[in-house]
Amino acid sequence: MQTSAGLLTYCSNIHTGEDWQHHFAVLQKSIPVIKQQVSPQNAFGIGLRLANQASIDLSEKENLDKLKTWLTQNNCYVFTMNGFPYGGFHNTVVKDQVHAPDWTTQDRVAYTIRMFRILAEILPDDLSEGGISTSPLSYRFWWKTSKDLQEATLLATQNMLVVLDELVAIKKTTGKSLHLDIEPEPDGILENSPEFITWYQEVLLPLGIQHFAQKGIDEALAKTYIYEHIQLCYDVCHFAVSYEEPAEVIQKLEELGIKVGKIQISSALKVDFSDNPTEKLAAIARYDEPSYLHQVVARKADNTFVKYPDLGEALLAALSVQFAEWRVHFHVPLFIEHYGLLSSTRQEIEKILAIQKLKPFTAQLEIETYTWGVLPADYQAPLDESIIREIAWVKSIL
Repeated sequence: MQTSAGLLTYCSNIHTGEDWQHHFAVLQKSIPVIKQQVSPQNAFGIGLRLANQASIDLSEKENLDKLKTWLTQNNCYVFTMNGFPYGGFHNTVVKDQVHAPDWTTQDRVAYTIRMFRILAEILPDDLSEGGISTSPLSYRFWWKTSKDLQEATLLATQNMLVVLDELVAIKKTTGKSLHLDIEPEPDGILENSPEFITWYQEVLLPLGIQHFAQKGIDEALAKTYIYEHIQLCYDVCHFAVSYEEPAEVIQKLEELGIKVGKIQISSALKVDFSDNPTEKLAAIARYDEPSYLHQVVARKADNTFVKYPDLGEALLAALSVQFAEWRVHFHVPLFIEHYGLLSSTRQEIEKILAIQKLKPFTAQLEIETYTWGVLPADYQAPLDESIIREIAWVKSIL
């Protein structure tokens, strides 16, 4: 929905359905209920997540026409999509496979192009831009040596340029400016803003300029294409886990002319070990579940940092190492700040949205809490009710 700080929605990766028939059935049931509570009079925007099979299904004209009709009848529209998880995301073990297939593969390229073609079809005519978030190239630990990692980065970037060609073509034929929003995440090849910026300046731009030069396009126009169509997805949880300060990140991006395609509004778990460390370890252990990766960035008393690929490994390390603070990649409800002895990084959401309100740097805001089914039982609630509460909380601080 339209707010003073930009278009606000939630990501439909919260809902089940890897094929379109299943996912659409869930949307048809939930969206009208949610819209009635949060945007009864005005149009309601949807952040659409399509798994690969759903994207194939929705590429069929009959299915796409049905979606368009349903959107019109319900006064809804799609302006952003989530193209990060390719395959199964619910009721299965996801872990590092959330990155698979990664950007070194043609499957990722084909999936992303298919998603953009769908978005170009359903993006309302009165909106000038739309975006799709995606994996930060690959999962870091799949590449055994620094040479392997470098080669994977180059191949992933070259594949991304194929999608860039598609976005340039879409802009020329439809006038719609669509952008691929790279989402840094702990243990991705691009983990944080410094790594994203280094990649953008030292890999993406040189390769992109060379790529367009082969088509007879000069450097200035090549840069225009790159800056317009390849942007950053600012996932607040991920940046908080990396202990990044929102104001510093946004200022640096602005100085470099790198755009933010969307803010994914999300909150991470935080553990302050200044008191009751044993009890707090027991509390955080309740979140060590088997479906998703829950990377931990731990701060020691001397302000040095240690990273753990998953919560279980951090819990083992805590048997012999003392920590000052943990930040855990576990998307927790936005409307709760304290979880017993634990807390969250909700304050980081308030920081980034305060910047956005004062000087907007993106047009798209998407709530992304997808872990409702794996939360401890005492924090679970009916899904539609939870989505409504999250949207209401965000609206209250905009």
